[in-house]
Amino acid sequence: MAETKNNRAITVKVYHGYGHQHNLVVYGHVLQGNLTGRKRYTTNALVNIFYLAKLFFIQPVPNQAIQLQWNDQLLTSKTEKDGFFKFEWQSNKTVSAGWHALQVNATDAQSQLLASGIGKIFIPHATQYGFISDIDDTVLVSHSATTGRKLKTLFTKNPRSRKTFADVVKFYNLLASAHTEQVLLNPFFYVSSSEWNLYDDLNEFFKHNGLPKGAFMLSGIKKWYQLLQSGKSKHFGKLIRVVRILEAFPKQRFVLLGDNTQSDPETYVAIANKYPNNIVAIYIRNISSKKELATNTLLASINNKAITTCHFKHTDEAIEHATSTGFIV
Repeated sequence: MAETKNNRAITVKVYHGYGHQHNLVVYGHVLQGNLTGRKRYTTNALVNIFYLAKLFFIQPVPNQAIQLQWNDQLLTSKTEKDGFFKFEWQSNKTVSAGWHALQVNATDAQSQLLASGIGKIFIPHATQYGFISDIDDTVLVSHSATTGRKLKTLFTKNPRSRKTFADVVKFYNLLASAHTEQVLLNPFFYVSSSEWNLYDDLNEFFKHNGLPKGAFMLSGIKKWYQLLQSGKSKHFGKLIRVVRILEAFPKQRFVLLGDNTQSDPETYVAIANKYPNNIVAIYIRNISSKKELATNTLLASINNKAITTCHFKHTDEAIEHATSTGFIV
């Protein structure tokens, strides 16, 4: 964190990126202010409400010059009007599988350092499967179908008091280690309608609950006056983010995991029909009984009948299905 020429402190936030030697991607934001994380995790609702609100009282820094140093490669760019930046490049050196630290710097007109942020980029091993998962109401109990309950949960809970669905941690860790060695876990990508405002909280939630580490792909930052619309974004945006993953790893076979509170079934079926050779299975958690029939109809409409589907209410049903079809051994 440092100060600009306008004496305003700025922070460079770098999110987990992903890729392979010939297609590396990392995202982030440059924001005004000293954006400190949670100093403590408490059950006090007022404290949690205040912290959450603070995440949406942010000011992006547009048109900010930034640099990424990757080995001996120096990449430059500028932030967009919402402070967002994206670096996409090819490495001129072999990149080993695993997590690699990197740093993004914000600079002034004379290329002097203003602020820097540390992030990581994820290079998957050549495993048999990759997994793309939604978060809200797929992994994290969010009550997305009921606005009042959703907002109450969002405002009053913290990343360590939020709940996972029963056995979902067990399920995801079984998938992560399926048909591979423990030191070569299958890659996970978490694609959500949640905003980048919530990135640190989501990271802490996944870490605290022991869920597989992965790369997050979230929705655009929202301002304070959009707080009540948190988690609401056009499903087309999620489709684009999933497609980017598939195109980054054209030789990987993927399993898609979501729920039926919003548009996951429609999005995943569209992807399965567009990329029939890349998708091997779709798992949909049945949260909304009103959408149960429509969800079954959608899943049945997949053109490639070799793509297996599972529409489940309880996670143990998904574990049983994955075991019977051989995804879990």
